[in-house]
Amino acid sequence: MSEENNYVLLTDENGNEVEFEHIDTVEVDGQMYMAFIPAQLSVEEEAEVVILKVVEEDGEEVLVSVEDDEEADRVFAIVMERVEEMYEEDGE
Repeated sequence: MSEENNYVLLTDENGNEVEFEHIDTVEVDGQMYMAFIPAQLSVEEEAEVVILKVVEEDGEEVLVSVEDDEEADRVFAIVMERVEEMYEEDGE
């Protein structure tokens, strides 16, 4: 994913397409994960972070939901730590 285009359309569980902004990609225990927030987020809203796992299906990389809550929580914590570090560096 290029830095110029951090937006993707994802399909939710109801089949609706929603635009999200890619905020980070992390590797945890040899598995790649991508983190997204809704693109149409108002300033007052608290960001819902969506964590998706990168898996290979039929030779192509696809994004799938993380079904295990413990796995999702662990990846979420890593992503949030990295985001906080980015904001601290920007503020210096």
